Amino acid sequence: MDDIEGGHLQELRRGTVVLACLLILRTADYGYALLERLAAAGIAVDGNTLYPLLRRLEKQELVTSEWNTDEARPRKFYRTSAAGQKLAARLMQDWSDLTRTLTDIDGDTK
Repeated sequence: MDDIEGGHLQELRRGTVVLACLLILRTADYGYALLERLAAAGIAVDGNTLYPLLRRLEKQELVTSEWNTDEARPRKFYRTSAAGQKLAARLMQDWSDLTRTLTDIDGDTK
């Protein structure tokens, strides 16, 4: 893959990370586990990208967080808020609409 293709793929995937996080975090989880779940789903994200994203989503009140100190190592758990769930539903609808539109365009050009 050349640099141009890689850049376009990265740009396309950037917004999907937000949506994927909002969907996954409907069940509370901590940052490292979220990184693993994203990777298992085929969405490669670096920790240096994910943690600032989580802070931004929290500031926007799309996710909430809570420290769990019950275990030997304290962990910050994140969960999608009601506002985040509403946004995720809207983004999923838009994603579906775009997929249909692009599929139609692709079919028209063959």
